[in-house]
Amino acid sequence: MADSKSENIGRQSLLWLLLVNLSVLAPLYDKMTPWSMAICAICLLWRVGIFAGKVAKPPRYLVTTLAIASAVTLALVTAQIGLLNGLINLLILGYALKYIEMRDRRDVRAVVLVGFFLIAITLIEKQSLWFTLQLTLVATINICVLVSLYLNASSIRRTAKLGAKIMLQSLPLAIVLFMVLPRLPPLWLVPNPKNATTGLSDELSFGDIGKLTRSSALAYRVTFDNRRPANNQLYWRALVLDHYDGKTWTQDPGIKTLQRQLTVSNARPSPEGTSINYEVIAEPSYQNWLFGLDLAYTNTREILELPDGRLYAKAPLSQKYQYRVSSYPQAKLDPRLSPELRRRNLQLPQDSNPRSQALGLELKRDYPEPERRLNAIMTLFNKSPYFYTLEPPRVGPQQIDDFLFENRAGFCAHYASAMVFLARQSGLPARMVTGYQGGEWNQAGGYLSVYQYMAHAWVEVWLEGKGWTRYDPTAMIAPERVEAGFDAMFSPEQSYLINNPFSSLRLRQYPLLNNLRMSLASIDYYWSKWVLGFNEERQSQLLKELLGEINATKLAIFIIASFSVIALFIAYSVGLLRFTRHPDPVVAGFEQIGAMLAKRGLPRAQGESVDAYQTRVLAAAPELSEPMTRYTTSYITLKYRAPSLKASKQLKRQLKQDLRRLRLAILRLKGNLATSENTD
Repeated sequence: MADSKSENIGRQSLLWLLLVNLSVLAPLYDKMTPWSMAICAICLLWRVGIFAGKVAKPPRYLVTTLAIASAVTLALVTAQIGLLNGLINLLILGYALKYIEMRDRRDVRAVVLVGFFLIAITLIEKQSLWFTLQLTLVATINICVLVSLYLNASSIRRTAKLGAKIMLQSLPLAIVLFMVLPRLPPLWLVPNPKNATTGLSDELSFGDIGKLTRSSALAYRVTFDNRRPANNQLYWRALVLDHYDGKTWTQDPGIKTLQRQLTVSNARPSPEGTSINYEVIAEPSYQNWLFGLDLAYTNTREILELPDGRLYAKAPLSQKYQYRVSSYPQAKLDPRLSPELRRRNLQLPQDSNPRSQALGLELKRDYPEPERRLNAIMTLFNKSPYFYTLEPPRVGPQQIDDFLFENRAGFCAHYASAMVFLARQSGLPARMVTGYQGGEWNQAGGYLSVYQYMAHAWVEVWLEGKGWTRYDPTAMIAPERVEAGFDAMFSPEQSYLINNPFSSLRLRQYPLLNNLRMSLASIDYYWSKWVLGFNEERQSQLLKELLGEINATKLAIFIIASFSVIALFIAYSVGLLRFTRHPDPVVAGFEQIGAMLAKRGLPRAQGESVDAYQTRVLAAAPELSEPMTRYTTSYITLKYRAPSLKASKQLKRQLKQDLRRLRLAILRLKGNLATSENTD
């Protein structure tokens, strides 16, 4: 038999709970195991059935059995999903199971509390402005659940209005805490999700960058202190790959050791020349490599400056990461090459790509001077029938031979791999560099956006007296790729993002939509810069501007004063503190009637009820019966029976009309009512 009662939980509270349950769990779907997702769906559907009166509440033994089975299943998969994700799933399951067994208000309060914890967990990773606004709305709905528990007779609109008011009243407190709480390191590291890394990898095969160029995800944003460089100078170094096994390019094992040890013993020499200064806000990638123009230096303590010219974060980027860089384009990288580094960057797999090996030896014989030899390779790509495509033909075991002599079509990774191979075979140390090239300038925000589809690969060759020198063979095949950016190479119909209706290339055809996209992106950028980027350094700078030299006494006074002002504001807004009290217009109207009747000799006695006073007035002045009865009926309903918001508005309008009629009726009275009362 279906339950028809909700045991101290009003139907409006149950309706709010249905809404908040779905709102809290939806953003965490990517953290749930299939088992957790199934349990949450069952609990939600069951609760909908209870709300509709179609099913009964589950017996306690069934909930207990589900809880035990869930805990055992979760224990078995925790090793695969990680301890932190296991604990998150445990909290999710507790939330869902508690939700289905709610029987009284205490259970509802427990569900609301766990809901706030889950909202906070969601904010650990999803910190964009739009997600923060969504989660603020979810938190407001969670507050509405509590409000509805104690305002059962209230309308949904009134509950929502009060919930939003409570949320707004909490914002000043949140802002002060955000400003003064110390920026402590996290108690745990967010684990790297398997198969969830984004962006470049430290291994590169022929097809990898081609897949990446089909993603419109944001990689990072850059703000330049001064004028930004030309697009063909925007080569953002991320990885250096110098080992080739015939199929895949990987990092130098020595560099990997430095990355694991998080130390660099041989610091780079002091840079020379004019610097380009800028700030980068990198998106979460769950990788350690960062991005910078050549040659990149930083003062950030959490970043290593590796010998191969790269920047490397000491911890994976599990959330947006902000850092400052100074790049020196004229600086030489490794002007003197060690024998070990030379040997490593001349290494080629034996018995691979024989035709390419023969071509490399031929170039060495025909062009003894290294720079002329490299120019000859670049000219080869420019003059021969090579083509740029993101969908090249398949290659066999001899990848370089197939590309150079058979297919003659590919993208940046193909051309860079072929050039490194030919340079090494001809006796020149060379290596592959991967990163991003170019960027989209946001005029509204004054910053550069770099997307995943701007991933690129180019070549560095070591030359005597110059160090590592950049060569980009892709520029010989598709110069517009480097000069104007990746988007310039394709029409909307040919776009790499043809299936994405909101890609930047498509939206550029519609100026209004594109301007809106840019404006929204600028708002999110400033949120990332000033809120998510509010680190210990910026906090200290802000407090110094507000308080001067910071010490414990000043900080304590600032916190106490701020909290006191906030407490006074909240007390005033909820009516606990009024400097000038405004009388209730409903009560004021009744007092006005009392004053008018008192002038006629019939004042209201101390402590006399409304009904008793009405009886005494009508006994003395029967002609007031109709207007007095209508007025007091509306007054008592409005004042003592807590009507809904809609009914309350109607009653107030009716009360004004009744008050006007009663006042006119009293004015028409003749004589003293006290005489009539005494006569009676």
